[in-house]
Amino acid sequence: MKFRTKKVAAGKAANEVQVQLSVPLVGVLRDVQEAFFGLCVEAGKATLAAMMEADRERLCGAKGRPDAQRRAYRGGHTPSSVVLGGRRIAVQRPRARGIEDGELALPTFTWAANADPLNRATMQAIAAGVTTRRYRGTLDALPAKQGESAVSKSAVSRRFVELSAEQVEQWLARPLAGIDFPAMMIDGIYFAERVVLVVLGIDAKGKKHILGLREGSTEKTQVVRAMLSDLIERGLDADRPRLWVIDGGKALRRGILDTFGRSALIQRCQEHKRRNVLDHLPEALHAGTNLAMREAWNCTDPKLARRQLDRLAARLERDHPSAAASLREGLDETLTVQHLGIGGALYLTLRTTNPIENLNSSIARYTRNVKRWRDGSMLRRWIASALSDASQRFRALRGYRDMPKLINALQAHSQSSDATQRKVA
Repeated sequence: MKFRTKKVAAGKAANEVQVQLSVPLVGVLRDVQEAFFGLCVEAGKATLAAMMEADRERLCGAKGRPDAQRRAYRGGHTPSSVVLGGRRIAVQRPRARGIEDGELALPTFTWAANADPLNRATMQAIAAGVTTRRYRGTLDALPAKQGESAVSKSAVSRRFVELSAEQVEQWLARPLAGIDFPAMMIDGIYFAERVVLVVLGIDAKGKKHILGLREGSTEKTQVVRAMLSDLIERGLDADRPRLWVIDGGKALRRGILDTFGRSALIQRCQEHKRRNVLDHLPEALHAGTNLAMREAWNCTDPKLARRQLDRLAARLERDHPSAAASLREGLDETLTVQHLGIGGALYLTLRTTNPIENLNSSIARYTRNVKRWRDGSMLRRWIASALSDASQRFRALRGYRDMPKLINALQAHSQSSDATQRKVA
């Protein structure tokens, strides 16, 4: 391998200097790196052995010194394993047996054998897109004679199945009592012929919480009702005035209103509405129609916004009646947040389902290596793991400082509705 350098002196021609390096140098450097890692492993094992022997001495007393009062005795060594760098490595564990209690635990070994670091490494690798088959290849190579385990495809797969099943149980059983959620979002994410509904709760401080998931269909009201009823059983206040941000799914709307009644205010996603209308129009009309809808939804006066949208529907009625019908369908519910008097960044956040759709994008990235969904349990486990990973990066909702305004507006709307109901009665 040759490297050419150039040195230029003032007033003189450039001189060329050739430096020749041996080709095997790269291999030597790699061998040095592996040897250093192997040295660290051996040094760590020696340190661990000394610490475990110290634990045994505290239990059994000094070796070779008779003690009539001792409560435990040495029992030789037994093959065991401890966690290191995302795998288990083989070690010889010293044994201590109590005279009355049988086998005694060594605190150092209990700490070194703890599976939490192994589980964490497994979940982090899968979150990064590493397949179970390639997991072993992501780890540093051990010395040739050092045995390892828990790194095969089947072992990693079994570990992930167990950990993800635990995450499903945590998501579905977490109590919700005592937490105020003035705003909620529901959306479905599709996997081939399956769909999973995800509920995102926004608390009074603007923090996002994954509240539940359920395999089913956004087209079936009973699935939505079952999911919402589960939230109530876990402690969600059913009487609290609440804003629900959803797409145009009729089953979602019906399920929410059937479960929560007048305490639920529906905000239809303006972005979904815009796309639905444009789908019924030729390309030449997209720019003008899109601009008219955006101007109306950016208006701070909901009555003026409604008049602008009604005029747009009237213009489209003759030549494009399907687009006009799509615009008018559920139109008032696209203006709910404006009617509540919410503006600024919080309005821009709550007028669409973008926050939960961004979460769905995270789920899609997390599950990109799955080629075939065997059953609903597998689907729920993967999504629960994806949600757990995504929730670690949650930020406060954009516009969260205006959450008190939303809470007050919801309360005022609820009181006004109650007063109207009493007059009617």
